[in-house]
Amino acid sequence: MQVGVIGSGSWATALVKILTQNGQAVHWCVRHANQLEHIKRKRQNPQYLPTARLDLSLITLTTQVKEVLQACELLVIAVPSAYVKSYLQELSADDLKGKKVLSAIKGLLPEHNELLNYFLQNHYGVALDDYFAVLGPCHAEEVAEEKLSYLTFSGIDLSTTQQIAALFSCEYINTIVSADILGVQYAAVLKNIYALGAGIAHGLDYGDNFLSVYIANAADEMAGFLQQFGAEHVVVGVHEGSDELNHRKSMNYAASVYLGDLLVTCYSPHSRNRRFGNMIGRGYSVKAAEVEMNMVAEGYQASRCIYQLNDTDKSSIPIASMIYRILWEQVPADEGFKALEQTLI
Repeated sequence: MQVGVIGSGSWATALVKILTQNGQAVHWCVRHANQLEHIKRKRQNPQYLPTARLDLSLITLTTQVKEVLQACELLVIAVPSAYVKSYLQELSADDLKGKKVLSAIKGLLPEHNELLNYFLQNHYGVALDDYFAVLGPCHAEEVAEEKLSYLTFSGIDLSTTQQIAALFSCEYINTIVSADILGVQYAAVLKNIYALGAGIAHGLDYGDNFLSVYIANAADEMAGFLQQFGAEHVVVGVHEGSDELNHRKSMNYAASVYLGDLLVTCYSPHSRNRRFGNMIGRGYSVKAAEVEMNMVAEGYQASRCIYQLNDTDKSSIPIASMIYRILWEQVPADEGFKALEQTLI
C-alpha cells in the first residue's frame, strides 16, 4: 500500500519513523521548504522530534499536498486540527476519490466543531468506510526513543483497519483494532481538555491527592459525554469476548485508547496540554503560553468546540465547561478551581 503523510510536527515525524523502520515507503508533505532541505541534509526534523533518525531512502519529501495524494493510496493526516482546512484547501473531491484516509489528529475542526470524518464527508465526499483513525497513549518523544507504546486503529471496515494497523506494528508499537470510530475520536478530544485542567491544577499548587480525584471525576464525565454522543464500549469490567487470534479481551472504557490516553495526557511531562495548563495555572495568559510553547495544545481550541457542541445535547460536563471558561471567558484559574472543588466526588 502506497502511504502519504501530511504534517511536519512531532507526531507526523514519529509516524514516518515507524513506517520507514518497517520498510514502508512514505510520501511526506512538510510545511516549509527550509524544513524539507534540513531533513534531507540531516535525516532529522529540526524543530520537532530531532532525536528521531529518518531513513531517507524510503522517504519522498515535498511541500505540495497534491503530489502526495497523486502517489498514495492511504493518506495519513497528522496536522493540528486547526490547520486541516488550510492544508486541504487546494484539493477537490476528485483528488480524494478512491483514497483511504487515516486521521492522526486529536481535535475537532474549530470552524465547524466537528470531527475530521464529518468534514471530509461534507466537503470532499469521503465515505466513512474509507476513513480510519489512529489514537491512544503514544507520545512522539517515546516513539523516538523506541519505548513500548500501544496504538488503536479504528474504522468500520475492520479488514482494512487491520491491514493499516499492520503497517505500523513493530517491536515497540503494539496495535489494537476497534470499530468505535466516533467514540475514540471524541475521547481523544476530551482527554486533551482534561489534561489542560490537570496542568492548571499543578500550576495552582494542588497536590497529587487532589489530582487523583480530579482525574477520576474527569474520567466519569468523559464516559457520560461519550455515551451521549453514541460511543461504544464505555462500560468498565464488561467484555463481549476475546480475540480468537491472540485472546486479547474485547474493548471497553478501561482500554488504552479511552482511559489510558486520559491518564498519560494528564500525568506525563511529555503532554503539551498539561504543560500549557501548567502555565495558565501559574498566571500566564493564553497568548503568552502559546508563544512560550511554540507548539499547538489541542485542548485549547477543543475546549471551546466541545462547549459549543454540547450546548445542543447537554451532557453534564462541569469540568470541561470550567476549563473553557478559564481559557475563553477569563475566569481566574484559582476561582474556577475553587468552584470545582465543591463538585468533585
